[in-house]
Amino acid sequence: MKSAFVTGITGQDGSYLAELLLSKGYEVHGLIRRASTFNTSRIDHLYVDPHTEGAKLFLHYGDLSDGSRLVTLLQQIKPDEVYNLAAQSHVRVSFDEPEHTADTTGTGTVRLLEAVRLSGIETRFYQASSSELYGATPPPQSETTPFYPRSPYAAAKLYSYWITKNYREAYDMFAVNGILFNHESPRRGETFVTRKITRAVAAIKAGTQEHVYMGNIDSIRDWGYAAEYVEGMWRMLQVDEPDDFVLATGTGITVREFLDISFSHVGLNWEDHVRFDERYLRPTEVDALIGDPTKAKEKLGWTPTIDGRELAKLMVDADIEALTHEGKPWIDTVNLESWGK
Repeated sequence: MKSAFVTGITGQDGSYLAELLLSKGYEVHGLIRRASTFNTSRIDHLYVDPHTEGAKLFLHYGDLSDGSRLVTLLQQIKPDEVYNLAAQSHVRVSFDEPEHTADTTGTGTVRLLEAVRLSGIETRFYQASSSELYGATPPPQSETTPFYPRSPYAAAKLYSYWITKNYREAYDMFAVNGILFNHESPRRGETFVTRKITRAVAAIKAGTQEHVYMGNIDSIRDWGYAAEYVEGMWRMLQVDEPDDFVLATGTGITVREFLDISFSHVGLNWEDHVRFDERYLRPTEVDALIGDPTKAKEKLGWTPTIDGRELAKLMVDADIEALTHEGKPWIDTVNLESWGK
């Protein structure tokens, strides 16, 4: 039985990746932060008591700020694969908390890489890189496009990208960067723009909300479905030689278009309900991110099937369902066995 260690397992990507790995027969170990309240809602449907015979999902307290704990865990678990998905991942928030973002999103990566090295285990390492690395560089963006980060988050991710390549070359470590363009789902955090929009649509349609406040709605993003992107992550660790890959749909739409599609899906006019608030503007904006996934298609056999337009409708439907059954979170699932067929 293969085993995997996943940081950020309670997040959007971590929950989908855990589902995927469990469906493939892995034993999955996840790193979670100790808190006075439970923060495991995205993976509650996967969890069984570890005393239960056949249990394959195990959670461990720890944090990317604690290097010695990471070494101890890796020595105990000896995972075949390590996925680093943990980060302070909100771009706008990174301007308010640049030091915290640097410590978790940047330095946290080298702590985990160093823990892999010091533990002496043989494993394959996946680093969650980001399309925000490209920043001001115009699209389309591929693995050879120059980086130009435009936020503390992107700068921290740039450090993580290069330190991962450095450990690969310095220590002959199987370490890869997945440069993922925006990937969303009904499990996306509620303060991220796509989920903020689709939750607002559901609430406005239900009559419990009247307006939603937005910042820049002219920026262009390449939005895909997170449940498909975790398959690409896994495939990166199955190749013979470590390399870096862009995952994207290759199609960009504006936030304005996402608003229009989302509101139109329930028969509403977005202009009647959207208001501008300058608090949501970034000090430095990223105008357009559209990825070129050619390399992933050719070398990994990975091709996404859902673009931003379909995704908007999927997420609106899910948030309407969640609002209808409030208190019972809507969990979307994917037929992973038939994925990509």
